[in-house]
This record gives sequence, C-alpha cells and structure tokens, in this order.
Amino acid sequence: MIKLVSWNVNGLRACVNKGFIEYVKQVDADIFCVQETKLQEGQICLDGMDEYYQYWNYAEKKGYSGTAVFTKQKPLSVYSGLEEDGEPEGRILTLEYEGFYLVNVYTPNARRDLSRLDLRLEWEDRFRSYIQQLDARKPVIICGDLNVAHQEIDLKNPKSNRENSGFTPQERGKMTELLNTGLIDTFRHFYPEQEGAYTWWSYMPKIRERNVGWRIDYFLVSERLAPSLIDAQIDHLILGSDHCPVKLLMDETKL
Repeated sequence: MIKLVSWNVNGLRACVNKGFIEYVKQVDADIFCVQETKLQEGQICLDGMDEYYQYWNYAEKKGYSGTAVFTKQKPLSVYSGLEEDGEPEGRILTLEYEGFYLVNVYTPNARRDLSRLDLRLEWEDRFRSYIQQLDARKPVIICGDLNVAHQEIDLKNPKSNRENSGFTPQERGKMTELLNTGLIDTFRHFYPEQEGAYTWWSYMPKIRERNVGWRIDYFLVSERLAPSLIDAQIDHLILGSDHCPVKLLMDETKL
C-alpha cells in the first residue's frame, strides 16, 4: 500500500510549532505534500524528516504561497510550475514516478471581492491543459488546495455562498471541466453522499467547533487508476492550520 497526504499548512513555520512534525511521524506517509508554505529557501530546518527527499517551489514574494513535497521514494524528475511558465507564486510541483505523475497544487484564490476571478479562470485553463499533457504520457495524481467547493454538499452553507469566492458558478464550472478530462474526485468516489466532510474552516470564533466548513482540498486521479484506490480520508481532528490534512491510500501493485 502507498499512502499519500496533502495539507495546506497556511504557513509551515507556524504549523511546525503546532505539531506538524509530530503529525508527519504519526501518519507515516510515503508522499507528503504541503501548500502555502509561506517561506523562502533557508528559512526552515525540518528536524526529524531525514527519511524524506524534500522538494520546494518558493514564491518570489516573501511570506506568500509556496508548495513542497516530501517523499520517501526519489522521483525520476521534478518540475516547478507549469512546464512553459515558472509560475512565480510557487503554486505547482510535479514529481514523475515510474507509474504516475504527482502534481501538488495550490490554486489561486479569486479573492473576496472577486478581483482575481479572471486570473483564476485563465489559470484553470492552463492548468487543465497541463494535466492533459501529463495524462497523455502516464496517469496523474493531483493533490492540494484547489480553492473550490465543487458541489453544494461540499460546504455547509451553499445558498448564502453562491456568488462568493470558491463557490462561484465560474469556479465550480472549471472544476467540472477538469474532472471531465478523465479524473476522479477520490473522496466522492468512496463517499458520494457524505455530508459535513470539510477540509477548511474560517478562523472566526466557533466556526470549526460547529463544523461550518468547506471541502476545498482534494486528491484527484486519472480514471484508469481507479482499480488501485483503497480509501480517501479527511483528518478533520488535526489542528495546526485552518485546513486539515487529506489522505489517499492506494494499492501500489496496481499502479
């Protein structure tokens, strides 16, 4: 079995002070992906993670965005950003393995006033094209904070959020387009009708305690990887960020 974990840590240095390393050791993932690292090269030393190869994509802007992947198996190759674009916000890391590509992604937020919605939609088109190019070579596993609740079941209050960032018809439509290229939303694959399954909660008082959340962190896989899927899980009890980790378990012999 291979275990993959994805977590938007909303600042890795802060998360390390809130139990990040302890969780990494506890979950013992083969591949551990993080988003929103919010740091630059040399600004952190992760003691206790010697068994992992570490790959980073830093944003040019300090204290902003950024992605990283920690993996026990050395990949064949590593790409930062989209192949034709360095992606200055550090939002994408692609690791190539023998049987698949792993894409760790932190999708741009449209912002509360939707001022970046057009940029977000254009980015979605480029990202989808990139995934299709990879998928033509070998199967793809996508993980990360996709900054969208796809269906009404994926957030607590869909009616009051219809025009809000992360649940606009345009963003949801782009998620549908991405899935329609031949991808599986692994959590819904196993739990198509489970309500109250969220991965992000506002920092406003009592919001997380009342589970007023959104499911915006995903594992998506190429449809031809379906026979290898064992389970998809949400570690909603793990604190340290406004997001919680999500996990994917796969049968390594079927990859």
